[in-house]
Amino acid sequence: MQGPAGKGILSLTIKDKALLYSAYMPFIKGGGLFIATSKAYNVGDDVFLLLNLMDEPDKIPVAGKIVWVTPKRAQGNRKAGIGIQLPQDDNTLIKKIESYLAGSLESDRPTHTL
Repeated sequence: MQGPAGKGILSLTIKDKALLYSAYMPFIKGGGLFIATSKAYNVGDDVFLLLNLMDEPDKIPVAGKIVWVTPKRAQGNRKAGIGIQLPQDDNTLIKKIESYLAGSLESDRPTHTL
């Protein structure tokens, strides 16, 4: 199993519904989040993320696996970054994200990934 050696802990702050919608990846099994970064990662890398979600008082620790990579200078002017599959053994975070996005998940607005 590969790890993000030397890449440290990722941090993601999402303060509003529009940013959460753009970062959320509901098509990933168990849900995922896109994190804009210029650091090089590989699909399959394990990562650790501290998520500051909306007005939550505490950061949420997330151990995930990279399942998506958007390289620098990607087609369509997409932001460079990675998609992290959220842990499937606890769906508390997914339920929290989807409750924030209630009514928006069926939107056809573009996101950072699709």
